[in-house]
Amino acid sequence: MSNKLYVGGLPYSITDGRLEELFSQHGSVQSARVISDKFTGRSRGFGFVEMASTEEAQKAMEALNGTEIEGRTLVVNEARPQERRQGGREGGGGGGGGGGRRNRW
Repeated sequence: MSNKLYVGGLPYSITDGRLEELFSQHGSVQSARVISDKFTGRSRGFGFVEMASTEEAQKAMEALNGTEIEGRTLVVNEARPQERRQGGREGGGGGGGGGGRRNRW
């Protein structure tokens, strides 16, 4: 297990500071970040917390997973590496084809 945790089910009103405060009750927090929508700035309801050690991360996960905050149930588990995203269209094509002529039938 790593020391980085995914935290889902966060209330939309929660801040980085409040998230850090919540997890610091279970060990030393290296970083706490609530993920926000890049256009609206509003919380997306999840974040990441990095604890000082694997043991502290495990302790925090066991203590907080399934608990309720402001009417929402937290989901706390080990953070997985971000999946690589493909840019542009799938298949790399530009659609169309056939030299500009279309078959209507």
